[in-house]
Amino acid sequence: MNLGERLRELRHERGATLLQLAQATSLSVSYLSDLERGRVNPSIDTLERIAKHYQVLLGDLVTNVEGWDISADPMLPAGLEHLVHEGALDREAAQDLSRVELRGKRPQTADEWHDLYLYLKSLMRPYLPKDSKESKGFRAETAAETAAETDDRRRGEERG
Repeated sequence: MNLGERLRELRHERGATLLQLAQATSLSVSYLSDLERGRVNPSIDTLERIAKHYQVLLGDLVTNVEGWDISADPMLPAGLEHLVHEGALDREAAQDLSRVELRGKRPQTADEWHDLYLYLKSLMRPYLPKDSKESKGFRAETAAETAAETDDRRRGEERG
């Protein structure tokens, strides 16, 4: 898939028109049309504007696009980076979590990311193999322990 096809695909998935995208990114409709047709090569700044509008990482915007290999470790949103630094999440889980959107929005703070993580973790419990390390860890936590963990972490952030 080329970049123009990817941009058009993403715009259609989001139900946006070129005019809406142009207004949101301060790019012209004709320029965006040329991008989707492969007539122009965008700058990184242009791609970042588009990615920001769609609330996706730049790396996700160009995933599986011919000629775009972003193999470096992607930057995590500040809230997730904070959780990794605290040891609340490992980097791989944080990278996976960074791709999650809820109703087109992404968490912003460490608390919002952590709450999302705990929610998804609770949803996944029934689907993990009973003998897996993750399953045993998930099943050992109760809803009360999960709530207490969130409260303790918030109290610690208020003090620090």
